[in-house]
Amino acid sequence: MLSRAARPAFQAGAAATLRPAAVTIPALQTANYATLREIEGRLKSIRNIEKITKTMKIVASTKLTRAQRAMTESRSYGSTSNTVFEEAETKPVESENKKTLLIICSSDKGLCGGIHSGLTRGTRRLMEKTPGDYNLVVIGEKSKAQLGRSNPKDLVLSFAGIGKDVPTFSDAQAIADQISLLPTDYSSIKIMYNKFVNAQTYEATVVEAYSEEAIAASPNFAAFEVDEEVLANLREYALANALFWALAEGHACEQSARRNAMDNASKNAGDMITRFQILFNRTRQAVITNELVDIITGASASEG
Repeated sequence: MLSRAARPAFQAGAAATLRPAAVTIPALQTANYATLREIEGRLKSIRNIEKITKTMKIVASTKLTRAQRAMTESRSYGSTSNTVFEEAETKPVESENKKTLLIICSSDKGLCGGIHSGLTRGTRRLMEKTPGDYNLVVIGEKSKAQLGRSNPKDLVLSFAGIGKDVPTFSDAQAIADQISLLPTDYSSIKIMYNKFVNAQTYEATVVEAYSEEAIAASPNFAAFEVDEEVLANLREYALANALFWALAEGHACEQSARRNAMDNASKNAGDMITRFQILFNRTRQAVITNELVDIITGASASEG
């Protein structure tokens, strides 16, 4: 038991001991409240992103159905042209003095994984594997931006606005018309596009669009009884067929890749929401615990 004379000194010492804690605890609570607001803001942002990615996945799934239907129709055009050239035993004309035209079928939109960069890598591999004098025609702003940094001198023509909707034969015909107006006489025309394997897989593929000289030099081409006057029209029609096939396949690959990318993004957002929700609950529990400690400490001090 303390004497009456010692009690004031003890109370003064206790007040001095508790004073730093009284200063520290409000600062800690303020920090915890700020952290809670930050975590809550992040949770809200991630939930909004999750809603957007889920909506984009649904939209891409709807567009994929239409794109696959158009791709199936375009394959009938492309396979028919290939059958004619296979029966005629058409082969590219090899010439050291002529250039090779490489057409890359990309699009303007992103958020679909590495589908555009895969085309760009395939183009560079082809140019390294078979060295030659190349000119590039790029359909789509994505691959144009990538190839414009590595091969700016090889770009001779580019197209934008293709791929907003399902490609049509009219789009392919308009592109073929512009390509036919190029002043250079090419020994070989190659089309690089993404081939649709399944809903999860696609691969960069090259299809040959033969020149007039190559078609005329085919061993069995005379069996088709095509006049030389319409040979240029046949070549342009075959180029439009091949472009339509490539654009439709690429569009289906793009929608499939976008759906997969948005699905993965939604799953990642869900995982982040779970982690931040746990962190929010733990931080809120810490704030409540600090408040209880402050109340108990104040009650104990008042009783003393």
